[in-house]
Amino acid sequence: MAKVKFERSKPHVNVGTIGHVDHGKTTLTAAMTRVLSAKFGGEVMAFDDIDNAPEERERGITIATAHVEYETEARHYAHVDCPGHADYVKNMITGAAQMDGAILVVSAADGPMPQTREHILLARQVGVPYMVVYL
Repeated sequence: MAKVKFERSKPHVNVGTIGHVDHGKTTLTAAMTRVLSAKFGGEVMAFDDIDNAPEERERGITIATAHVEYETEARHYAHVDCPGHADYVKNMITGAAQMDGAILVVSAADGPMPQTREHILLARQVGVPYMVVYL
């Protein structure tokens, strides 16, 4: 069986969600796939599908980076959902190193927390050129 060659017809952008643990990074990622799939087609990834490792479900936190893809009219996006917990900073750095831009998720109820600042500094150190804040 011959492999179908993937042809990129749109510019490709690597983005990711970063920020403090439990501020809603995975929830935002799941919501983005739902909204964009309704408008442009594609696969919806539920919260449980993104954090699908048994330990992640048991503890209720992201441990490993998770990858989802979606499209808009103009671009194809590869999205990395990074862990926010301090114990998994190495996994966050691995995900951020490939980002063209980051979405910094900050809980409006809690405001900036210790990992928020650390994720900003680490993203800058690995060369993430653009960052937007989602409250």
